[in-house]
Amino acid sequence: MAADNDPESEVFEITDFTTSSEWERFVSRVEEVLNEWKLTENYVEKTSPEKGAYINGSWGEQSLDIHFADFKFYITHHFLKEDCKTENGKSEEDTLPLAMQDLLCMHNDFPPRAHCLVRWYGLREFVVISPGANCEAIISESKCNLLLSSVSMSLSNSGCQVPMFVQIQQKWRRIYAGECQGPGVRTDFEIVHLRKVPSQYNHLSGLLDIFKSKIGCNLLPLPPVDIAIRYTYILQDWQQSSWPQQPPDFDTLLGGEVGGVEFGNLPFGACEEPISELHLATTWPHLTEGIVVDNDVYSDLDPLQAPHWSVRVRTADNLQCLLGDFITEFFKLCCRKESAEEILGRGNAEVEGQENSDISSALSKLTEPAAQVPLSKLSVSSMVHSARRHIRRHRHIDESPLHIDMLNSILLYLFPDAAVEKSSDKEKTAQANSFRTSEQDKSPDDNLFLQLKSAPCDSLTYRLALCLCMVNYSYGGLAAVAHLWQEFVLELRYRWENNYLIYGLTGGPPDLRCCLLHQKFQMLNCCIERKRARDEARKAQEGNRERERKVSGGRTSSSTTRETPQGKSWDSWSDSEDEFFECLSDQGEMESSNSEAGKDSSKLKADGRLHPYNNMTLLHSAELLYVPVTQVTPSLCRSSAFSSGVLARMCDGGFQEPAPMTEDQLEEQSEVLAKLGTSAEGTHLRARMQSACLLSDMESFKAANPGCVLEDFVRWYSPRDYVEEEVADGKGSTVIRGELSARMKIPGNMWVEAWDTARVTPARRQKRLFDDTKEAEKVLHYLAMLKPGDLARHLLPCLLHAAIMKLKQEESVENIPSVEKSIQQAASQANKLLHSVNYDYKKLEDFINQLVTMEMVIAEARSLKAKFAVNEEEDKGQAADELEKFVISLLEEPEVVVLGAGQARIGRIIHRLFINAQRLQTVSSVPQAALSAPVDDDLEPAAESRKIPDFPPPAGREILLRTCVPRPAPYSKALPQRLFCVLVKDEFRLAGAFSADTSFF
Repeated sequence: MAADNDPESEVFEITDFTTSSEWERFVSRVEEVLNEWKLTENYVEKTSPEKGAYINGSWGEQSLDIHFADFKFYITHHFLKEDCKTENGKSEEDTLPLAMQDLLCMHNDFPPRAHCLVRWYGLREFVVISPGANCEAIISESKCNLLLSSVSMSLSNSGCQVPMFVQIQQKWRRIYAGECQGPGVRTDFEIVHLRKVPSQYNHLSGLLDIFKSKIGCNLLPLPPVDIAIRYTYILQDWQQSSWPQQPPDFDTLLGGEVGGVEFGNLPFGACEEPISELHLATTWPHLTEGIVVDNDVYSDLDPLQAPHWSVRVRTADNLQCLLGDFITEFFKLCCRKESAEEILGRGNAEVEGQENSDISSALSKLTEPAAQVPLSKLSVSSMVHSARRHIRRHRHIDESPLHIDMLNSILLYLFPDAAVEKSSDKEKTAQANSFRTSEQDKSPDDNLFLQLKSAPCDSLTYRLALCLCMVNYSYGGLAAVAHLWQEFVLELRYRWENNYLIYGLTGGPPDLRCCLLHQKFQMLNCCIERKRARDEARKAQEGNRERERKVSGGRTSSSTTRETPQGKSWDSWSDSEDEFFECLSDQGEMESSNSEAGKDSSKLKADGRLHPYNNMTLLHSAELLYVPVTQVTPSLCRSSAFSSGVLARMCDGGFQEPAPMTEDQLEEQSEVLAKLGTSAEGTHLRARMQSACLLSDMESFKAANPGCVLEDFVRWYSPRDYVEEEVADGKGSTVIRGELSARMKIPGNMWVEAWDTARVTPARRQKRLFDDTKEAEKVLHYLAMLKPGDLARHLLPCLLHAAIMKLKQEESVENIPSVEKSIQQAASQANKLLHSVNYDYKKLEDFINQLVTMEMVIAEARSLKAKFAVNEEEDKGQAADELEKFVISLLEEPEVVVLGAGQARIGRIIHRLFINAQRLQTVSSVPQAALSAPVDDDLEPAAESRKIPDFPPPAGREILLRTCVPRPAPYSKALPQRLFCVLVKDEFRLAGAFSADTSFF
């Protein structure tokens, strides 16, 4: 009980009535934001904004989230970026805030692109509080008043002189209420928004009455009201103008397609009128009350008499452009996963699978040393033609995805050398090489393919991309693409089997700077070249032997033919069987010859000699050292494992260029070598793999130089590894002696091991290091297995390359600086996108949209030039240049001023366009004879029929009223008042800014 009576043990509940409410927290948060943005630091502008500053200047914006209880708001600061602000620590009391000064500024009325509050009030800086995303609009009057009181408290507490607005009602209505406070002054911003224009306020006189009544000034006489008026007329009818797109050519295969051209040229241009509207704004910038009359009976506001004209154009929404549609549809192919078998049907799939299995089994059996199956049944050519017959049988011509006539036309475009029937090999070779000679005459722009990793212009890969793009868009889509690709691969196989070079490919090894598909085509062409050279050499050798048999006979002839001429190359010693396998009898012959070499190597006959090497002789005999005929060495052997002396011998006749390899083969090769690791065993195995051509060269060297030793080979192959020095012999004479370098004497040296295992075998009897037959079949198999989606991904760089070149070509005709700059930027961007291993499809889609935008701009320029008759000017001098400059400005600027207004040449052209549109609209009520009369450029409005006005009723009227009067009492400070009126068909808006002196009120 004592504890209960102790007063210190009692607990009191204290209610803190000073705790801030939600409204107070909101006001405090707004003040914090204003201080954070440093809007409470008042400053004074040295000068008012220059004319055009709101258009040409840069606008900034910063935004934050604030909450009123659980309701989210955005608070956004809009400002014109300027550098002419000075801190005003000791501002005078009578200095007006900047916002009030802007209300009377006349330099930037009616800006074409700006925030609506900038256009209505002429402000250069303001803050807006708007409901957050997915939040309901502020509609109730009580909530609106609560927000306005919050704004007023925040401005008053912080001393901020930047006007602050609150967006109320539905967002689409764009209704803002706001306030601006200064020392002893306040401006209230109010907006009235109606759907229809009241009849009594449908003219200037009625709006002046509203303005004067709102001001409520009792001064007499009332200060004059400054007026600025802007009427906007819209031209939508272009029936008198020519269509900007070329009409279809019905004499070609693509006659049914709008904008269609021959194969090899991408279509270009808009399929509809790109310019939907032309807006003519006629402005009277400086008027005063009483100078102009505008009421419900009469108006002095004639657009032809307006001192200021400006024009803007509005483009069509969702404009369909040919180039953009073609590229977009082809880009969609990249995401398809179906194989050609699934697209063309299961029957064709079985045939195609049988074809591939037949080829693979044929190759495996043909490369076996002991083949038990007759070669005639394992012929690759017979199996391919058999598969082709099955495909033709299962696919009826009428059921083909691609019509046979179109297919033949495309193949003839891709392989124009096939048009010469029964031409000789020389003729076809000349046609195939014609592409190579033309490569030297190309402009620097054609090197664009190096940046994009595509293919040279007019190459086979480039033309294939264009054809597939056209077929995909106009002639059957995915199925037609799969059909054309299948026929294309069959044509390549036919050329491989019949030794016809592929048209449209440069000579030499695959160019790793091009796309992978182009490298594959070049690899196949290299194989054809090797095969042709081998077959031609064999035919020439057989012809020589036949002539020798006819001229001479007996042992003399036979002994002559058995001797090896020193100047013959590897190809001249090949025969048809060597293409596939090594002869077993040859191997036995070589083994026996090796055993004989151990007994007396000097008795062996030299084989495969090219020419003597620097008059050197063998170390153990007086015979000259000959450079042997070697095989084509693969690039693997030319790695850093060999000394620079090996590379130096590349210039010698003994070595030929490295074997061709594509980038995927190089990557695979690098991966295999990298997987071997850095262990001793892995290093030794890697060296063995890289010594394949070293072993081949050693065997060729032994065959060309009987009785040679390793030192002889090193002297030729890597002279740096043979060290010579002068020593004294037993007689006191100085002689030169040589020995292998230190690295050659290391135990287990790879060169020593290879020399010991090398047989005496000339290059013509060796297994080929580069098997062109095997490589060609690998390429053909790779191409046959490509899915249409993968094919599209391989050809996408070529198509984008063609699109950029097309844009460059079209832009050079129209001469649009902004598009020219955009094309250069697009080429740099594509360089980064297309060189990556895995394409970023989202970025590629954005890039394609950029190309479509450039095409739209060029189409718009072409349309405007046709409407303004830029290319039809008679003098082609200053007037034409002025028109062209005006058209380009319409595309690059939001609004273009017409110098001279309606009295200038451009103004007369615009006037004529409106007159023609008005005539067409009233065609039913006007006699045909009057309509057929031509319209003169200098035609006065009165010369036409009074029933047809030159201009339609204005689509929009904007009237700006300004004055400076004392409020609320006659003895108050004179402050700016402003009313902006918007009158359009379905909208009536009054945006007023009314200032009052709060010093004594």
